[in-house]
Amino acid sequence: MARHPYRRLRAQQFELPEVGISETDNIRSLHLGSSTVQSSMNLDNPSELVLSYSRAMMGWLLFAEQPPVHITQIGLGGGSFTRWIDAYLPDTRQTAIDINPQVINVARSLFELPFEDERFEIIEADGAEYIKTLRGSTDVILTDGFDGQQIIDTLVEIPFFEDCRQALSPDGIFVTNWWSGDRRYRRFVERLLEVFEGRVLELPAESHGNVAVMAFQNAPKEQNLDHLKKRADKLSEQYGLDFKRMLSELKANNQNNGKHFYL
Repeated sequence: MARHPYRRLRAQQFELPEVGISETDNIRSLHLGSSTVQSSMNLDNPSELVLSYSRAMMGWLLFAEQPPVHITQIGLGGGSFTRWIDAYLPDTRQTAIDINPQVINVARSLFELPFEDERFEIIEADGAEYIKTLRGSTDVILTDGFDGQQIIDTLVEIPFFEDCRQALSPDGIFVTNWWSGDRRYRRFVERLLEVFEGRVLELPAESHGNVAVMAFQNAPKEQNLDHLKKRADKLSEQYGLDFKRMLSELKANNQNNGKHFYL
């Protein structure tokens, strides 16, 4: 019997990408519908942030006056952020949102996620819809939403950024992973600048063209570069990440007068 034409012509973009797993030299990686690595875990050290973009995504710690009470993650992936936060910010509660049940199942079974309890919760939902339910109740929003080909459109639009502002606490920080090679990249940044009234910093990752873009609910209390350099030294030791490199990249890629940022 011939297939009904509707099934044959159905638009592919409404289908969630297939989850794939690869393993090389003790690094287990998650893929979404392509060979592109979305998330990686070192089997010998699961909390390590293997991919350079995931390390850059922690640059917001330079501007945090105290550890966050609650972090919301849009896009669970292989759980890199959840494992790192569990290890290095043990008092922080975290909620991870993912639209793809297959991603959630694979992450739970193969990526050594923290135990799910009152400190860590996974919710199967559309992140752009879920964030609308929060009202000033989360301190950091980490957004990493790719469908295997490109960033998810709803996560780069003005209504989403407005909803994130509404969700953040007074000193809250929004962080997103974007691809600088995307021809729409500058447009995304302009939208974010509009919604967060110019309080935006771009932090290129060490490799591959990823950029961690940060937006601040209110101007961070510390913007003096000398003071931030001392903070970077301390944080590098505390968290095992190269905050000195991050600060140097922030200085090179964002407006400052050599003494402080303009946020």
